[in-house]
Amino acid sequence: MSAAPDTDILVLGAGPVGMTLALALAASRHRVTLVDATPADAAAGDPRALALSHGARQLLETLEAWNARAATAIDHIHISQRDGFGRAVMTAADYQLPSLGYVMRYGDLAAALAERAARTPAISVLRQSRAVDWRADGAGVGVTLQQQGEVLRLGARLLVHAEGTPYDDPAVSVRDYRQHAVLAEVRTREPHGRQAWERFTADGPLALLPLEDGYAIVFTVPPAKADWLMGLDDEAFVAALQAQFGNRLTFTGAGPRARFPLALRLRQETVAQREVWVGNTAQTLHPVSGQGFNLGLRDAWELSSLLAPSPDPGAAATLQAYARGRRTDRQGSALFTDGIVRLFSNDIAPLRLARGLGLLALDLFPPARHFVAKRMIWGARAWP
Repeated sequence: MSAAPDTDILVLGAGPVGMTLALALAASRHRVTLVDATPADAAAGDPRALALSHGARQLLETLEAWNARAATAIDHIHISQRDGFGRAVMTAADYQLPSLGYVMRYGDLAAALAERAARTPAISVLRQSRAVDWRADGAGVGVTLQQQGEVLRLGARLLVHAEGTPYDDPAVSVRDYRQHAVLAEVRTREPHGRQAWERFTADGPLALLPLEDGYAIVFTVPPAKADWLMGLDDEAFVAALQAQFGNRLTFTGAGPRARFPLALRLRQETVAQREVWVGNTAQTLHPVSGQGFNLGLRDAWELSSLLAPSPDPGAAATLQAYARGRRTDRQGSALFTDGIVRLFSNDIAPLRLARGLGLLALDLFPPARHFVAKRMIWGARAWP
């Protein structure tokens, strides 16, 4: 790495987290290159729904990448448990906010970020390329890429991993929840009124997120039940959803379904010599309360704030400062979501009673409710 590097910061993964990092660095002295294995239009038809906090909206607006037309606001969140008492309601008016959060399809967010990046000269994107090897030394990182059958070698001062959820990586600890999330968009007889629902059941949490005229659902169940749900026709699936959710809403139809297994994955060290891991490569959380993606955006934003003024973005002191600064938010978000899953994903009578009392206390004791709401909106800045 004695020669001048081809780029300053090489980001593996041009998804929303990688794109956010690149855009946040666009005004800095650093050249940024994004590498992604997929073609430019790969995310356009991705129907997955993302729950974005108000803090995420503020961040994306700062980058001029907020897609307001594609976002459905969440003004209220109703939290309850199936076959048990207790409930809590959070509302945007309590925090003088326009909304608590927003729901947007992955493809729409990715398109807004990609369009903004295309108008930014400091950002280069290498599509249909993937890294097959990289080696770091004190001066930089040498990366070998495969690009449509050809080999390409690039040098950089810093390598950022934003490729997505890691599998079979010994540096990542894994806690398998033995749950699968079944995803779909559904319709109801009643208008959603910008209200999201988090309904805890013996199988796991069931989330309904307002999206356009209906809801995007995250239906958490054991793997065998996920097999069964995926095999149902639409009418039978709607009936199963109705039975799980209860009668607070009337479901009238459902779109295509998808599923994925759930686990807590935590990388023990998020930095190494001239390498850093952000977003799902650093931590993959349970989807309960919608923390994971927002945590990844905060990773990107805080990393950019340290890299931008640094003459050498891969300097060890800079990367260690990033790791220290993110520790509280990472660990707090993991403990928050993991604790909710462990407490609420069972049907043990004493715990059901404790949950009901906890939800009742959350509703009647504003400081506790405000802490939970602020953690969902701003992460580690939740208190005071």
